Amino acid sequence: MKKDKYNDYLQILKEELVPAMGCTEPIAIAYAAAKARDVLGKMPEKVTAKCSGNIIKNAMCVTVPNTGDLVGIKASAIIGVLAGDSSKELEVISEVKEEHIIEANKLMSEEYCFVERLDTDIQLHIIMEVYSGEDSAIVEIKYAHNNISKVIKNGEVLFEGNEDPSKYLGVFIDRSILNVNDIFDFANNVDINDVKELLDRQIEYNITIAEEGLKGEYGVGIGKMLMKCYPNSIVTKLKVYAASASEARMSGSSLPVMTNSGSGNQGMATSIPVIIYAREKGLSEEQLYRGLIFSNLMTIHQKTGIGRLSAFCGAVSAGCASGAAITYLEGGTLEQINKTVANTLANISGIVCDGAKASCAAKIATSVDASMMGHYLAMEDQGYSPKTGILKESIEETITAVGRLGKEGMKETDKEILDIMLEE
Repeated sequence: MKKDKYNDYLQILKEELVPAMGCTEPIAIAYAAAKARDVLGKMPEKVTAKCSGNIIKNAMCVTVPNTGDLVGIKASAIIGVLAGDSSKELEVISEVKEEHIIEANKLMSEEYCFVERLDTDIQLHIIMEVYSGEDSAIVEIKYAHNNISKVIKNGEVLFEGNEDPSKYLGVFIDRSILNVNDIFDFANNVDINDVKELLDRQIEYNITIAEEGLKGEYGVGIGKMLMKCYPNSIVTKLKVYAASASEARMSGSSLPVMTNSGSGNQGMATSIPVIIYAREKGLSEEQLYRGLIFSNLMTIHQKTGIGRLSAFCGAVSAGCASGAAITYLEGGTLEQINKTVANTLANISGIVCDGAKASCAAKIATSVDASMMGHYLAMEDQGYSPKTGILKESIEETITAVGRLGKEGMKETDKEILDIMLEE
């Protein structure tokens, strides 16, 4: 791989693997609220959170971390105003105090924070408006969870970002350079010292929250159930740890995770199965790092076409990537890796995203299970033929087709899901 492309691949990883505490949509709302309060210069007397449909879908059912048991958009905005440190971006509410929680509960029961559905074609879009007397401040976030695109105080524009979506979130590298062949080459040849710090953080954060999910009382306890009721196998263990991490995060754990493509669930489903598999198989630290590189880049590659938010469940992309990485770790050929991806996508591309919530853990477990089925088939040199459903002649054409399905084909599905969720 040429040096320029090598550096671009490194930069893509740095752009997409970032830490976050709590589900990224509620955290983005809290971040916007904290920033708006800072711009206003005092505590607001009224807050209006205007959110795109996808933000509403992914924030309305999630427990906001460090708030006890507060759930949803109002809770996210209020705790951001009361306790947020905007300098910490996606870790904005890492230092919430008891008095903040008491005040947040009080404000939740009053006419203080109002939520409106934003009429926008942008899937990830938040406009936070705060008011105090004659003063007002507006903070707008577009395209990426921590990307502030506009700041207004008392009608005066203080900041306005570039309208090119590719420049948001510090995303400067064109993702179209990603392809399976080059990802394979990069994973094989990357200097581990170039990625070690980033991956060590991913391993530490994401395994820690998986262990917390198994210890604590979160959601329906899917990880514990899988451990108790399913056969004691490596596949079960992969599902147990990945699902437990998600359930803890969706149910209010304040532990940070390393995200992938703007999603903690994707970050966990991309990395945890690979980490657990490498440990169970006694693989070397270097093999683990290379497997994680492969898995992370494969998730980013798939999500590029789908977009940050969609009606297409991101656990599918991430689970598919981790299964392909396991084929890679087993010494699978490029053809076998491609078959793992195609076998998985032929199976579970129909899983829809109906918002972030505790049951995302079950979807992650299902996706990991399907990816391991795809892996085992591929290692037997078995794979579904092109033209089987949405599968195409090449793996790149298949990934493009799935991107089209998630981004364009499921637009109306996305709207209908939100309408169903908002029904009284």
